[in-house]
Amino acid sequence: MNRKTFLKNSSLAFGALTTMPLQSLINNNEFISKRPPISERTFSSTSVEEMIIKIKSVIKDEEVAWLFENCYPNTLDTTVDFEYIDGKPDTFIITGDIDAMWLRDSTAQVWPYLPLINEDEKLRELVKGLINRQTKCILLDPYANAFYKDVTKESYWKDDSAQMLPGIHERKWEIDSLCYAIRLSNAYYQITGDASAFDEDWDKAMKLAVETLRTEQRMDGTTPYRFARTTSVMIDSPPFNGTGRQLKPTGLICSAFRPSDDSTIYQYLIPSNLFAVTSLNQLHDIYMKELNDHDFAHECKTFAKQVAKAIEDHAIFEHLNFGKIYAYEVDGFGNKIFMDDANVPSLMSLPYIEAVKPDSQLYKNTRKFLLSENNPYFNSGSAATGQGSPHSGKDSIWPMGIILRAITSNNPEEIFLCIKMLKETHADTGFMHESFFKNDATQYTRDWFAWANTLFGEMLIKVYDEHPAVLNQEF
Repeated sequence: MNRKTFLKNSSLAFGALTTMPLQSLINNNEFISKRPPISERTFSSTSVEEMIIKIKSVIKDEEVAWLFENCYPNTLDTTVDFEYIDGKPDTFIITGDIDAMWLRDSTAQVWPYLPLINEDEKLRELVKGLINRQTKCILLDPYANAFYKDVTKESYWKDDSAQMLPGIHERKWEIDSLCYAIRLSNAYYQITGDASAFDEDWDKAMKLAVETLRTEQRMDGTTPYRFARTTSVMIDSPPFNGTGRQLKPTGLICSAFRPSDDSTIYQYLIPSNLFAVTSLNQLHDIYMKELNDHDFAHECKTFAKQVAKAIEDHAIFEHLNFGKIYAYEVDGFGNKIFMDDANVPSLMSLPYIEAVKPDSQLYKNTRKFLLSENNPYFNSGSAATGQGSPHSGKDSIWPMGIILRAITSNNPEEIFLCIKMLKETHADTGFMHESFFKNDATQYTRDWFAWANTLFGEMLIKVYDEHPAVLNQEF
């Protein structure tokens, strides 16, 4: 089934709520694969198929094994458009039920396959092609978060007051979009040793990315960026003519939007700033070791140190119940928000994106807060307990939040609990969703959200590697 067919058949537009019938959609005694037929998959990988067989063989719980088989290959099965353009691989990966590619989602969607690319040339070319495509996207507009493959295509959001160019689906400025592109390039290089993707265009894109991050420090209080949307809810539009609330320059980087694509309240979004520190350090190493541009490498390192110092000075606060923790957003004036959003980067996900060490006491304190009733978006209901997001309402829980809780945990009992909740809340569909109502998982958003599916597979592979005994039981 090609991407257009999937879009046509998808019953759910982005963010819409689906209520599934209470009657089970599956025969609990026979878990039949929900993958498209081989001839209709958008990409195939022998290594991925072998991994499915390997992991399924050690999962005792039949339903969890079935979920893994459906979810882990979902990006390859349904979202890939791969070809060679001018002799170079080019990979365009849609998010799922929207025919557009996010820099963030596309990186995250292929991330679980990266450990296999040295043994699978075809898969390696797919990842290299995505680096090439992301380079084109950044050069088109470093402020945009989502793109079309057809650079002449006009967006549904073309009337946004955001300097929308053809080929751009959405122009929401999010720090993490650029960080994810750097994350993918660095990981590909570290795993393969192949620097051929770091060509002249990639160099221009990375320098444009750093220039954009510098501009969005807004040290002089100004920004060229504006965003206003008149066709949607207020959460889509930063106040004050699309520039956001007042802030005090500190060295932190402004992000008009969160990874959930909701606008920030205070624009110094701390998980994304921590992500930026990691990304700038990765660029430093690439330019020092491979591209021999020591001046730019030094610029990246100096920038990373500046942002890290600003985080230390302005983003860490004493909480009444948990000691020193990270705030989620700050404004430089001393105002802060204690919360988290289940999308990534989040405070919960910081070790996963290599922004903090998992044994950091500051992270441990923050994590305790995030999993407590003191976090306004940690929801507890009869269906499950987990992090939600303002993006999907007060009483939502995100499977992605539960998955990241498991990925960042070293406690087998906690990991078991997370897998059990995921098993019990897929609404008998065989796939993960964006969110579900805390008291009824059959009320969920997004039938086809490839990132959440693939991330579920990544989680189970990590459990297999680090806590195999967890998989040898019924959930």
